[in-house]
Amino acid sequence: MKLEACYPEKVFYYFEEISRIPRGSGNVTEISNYCVEFAKQRNLWVEQDPWKNVWIKKPGSRGCENCEPVMIQGHLDMVCEKTAESLHDFEKDPLELYVEDGFVKAKDTTLGADDGIAVAYALAILDSDDLVHPPLHVILTTDEETGMDGAIGFDFARVDGRKMLNLDSEDEGIITVGCAGGATVQMSLNISREEKHGTGLTLFLTGLKSGHSGVEIINQPGNADKLMGRFLNGLQRKEFLFDLVDLKGGQKNNVIPGTCEAILLADPESADRIIGEWIAYEKTLKKEFGASEPNLKLTHEKREDLQEKVLAQRAKEAVIFYLNNCPNGVYEYSRTLEQMVETSCNLGIVNTTEDAVLFETLIRSSFASKVEEMKERFVQWEDLIPGMHAKISGEYPSWEHQPDSELQKTIRNCYHTLYGKDPQFLTIHAGLECGIFAGKKEEFDCVSFGPQIYDIHSVKERLDIESTGRTWKLILKILEALTV
Repeated sequence: MKLEACYPEKVFYYFEEISRIPRGSGNVTEISNYCVEFAKQRNLWVEQDPWKNVWIKKPGSRGCENCEPVMIQGHLDMVCEKTAESLHDFEKDPLELYVEDGFVKAKDTTLGADDGIAVAYALAILDSDDLVHPPLHVILTTDEETGMDGAIGFDFARVDGRKMLNLDSEDEGIITVGCAGGATVQMSLNISREEKHGTGLTLFLTGLKSGHSGVEIINQPGNADKLMGRFLNGLQRKEFLFDLVDLKGGQKNNVIPGTCEAILLADPESADRIIGEWIAYEKTLKKEFGASEPNLKLTHEKREDLQEKVLAQRAKEAVIFYLNNCPNGVYEYSRTLEQMVETSCNLGIVNTTEDAVLFETLIRSSFASKVEEMKERFVQWEDLIPGMHAKISGEYPSWEHQPDSELQKTIRNCYHTLYGKDPQFLTIHAGLECGIFAGKKEEFDCVSFGPQIYDIHSVKERLDIESTGRTWKLILKILEALTV
């Protein structure tokens, strides 16, 4: 089967069209210009802002001109990943699409269905004259994948509508109705060092599943940084004599760290006893995690007769105290949606320099008030540990769930009419552009949904063709219902 033969034909036509245009994050000028030219050719009102966001207006269909406007929103950029063997140049080459086993795929690269399919849906609607719909505002943003800069820069207050269909979700049958806001907390502890001689031990904690700190944290995967802190705290509690040379784990604050490494210095006898504790600790962790962390592994390297600059005793104690006791993991669950995380923290990065130890945590919550509460908890560590400093950055707003949403009721009815069952309404414990927009407009009523897409952001990404057709029918049904 060729792509042009897939239903809905117009949607897949535009998906193939935009897949010919390189549109990785930061390289969106050409795709943005394409959408502007598309609108001009159809005599539609269009505006392109300095961030290359595109805003297109289309009047309501006949008899629906005075209905309340509805926004359709997606993002223009995509994540660019390819196989090690691929020669694809994301700056200039078109994607090579093909159909296989009911899916659209791209040869050796990401497919860009996240969020190219939203753009294709929007263009297909704008290009159709036989649909029933209210006045439409199509908002196509840029650089969502690298910080949501387009959504942040977009002048949302000028849009005269309050209902939005965000088409940036990947699980058919799930309607997202809220997302977490968040903030980054960077804690830094000033340290002093002193020269010491002894046996060096490098402890490696590896093999944890890791994963996205918003999506996966509900499953309670092991956090390598926290597990290392627990071990070091145990050594202190048992009055082992050792010094700390270096500590590092994790690379991104939004990823649960799967590895951590600590370098210790001790006398030969203590070093051997520490190794015994490390081996026993592996057995304890394997028993605790069971089958949930099958690749967990604790290893070590021992080197005799080393001269190292170690952390001063008070600095070592402060690092271990913070690492073992700082907030981490699920803090609270939602009280309105079952099995949904409301508030969490992820200690994602620990790193040591010559004169400081750095800790970076990402706070997430569905409520701005809870983000503020968690920020205060971290700032208070400045009073607990001399030389500790807190810096808050990267704040973004939440999109709070509205149980009485009119739009949700409409979508529930439309979905049930089409498929004889209700969809799931869930919140996501991660940031979405909807959260940015919710922070800019009062009485904002939004949902996020889309067709089934598997393995986004990877070379295995694939778009379910039949699901794309069902979602198209749902979009049209919703638009028609919103004219009543």
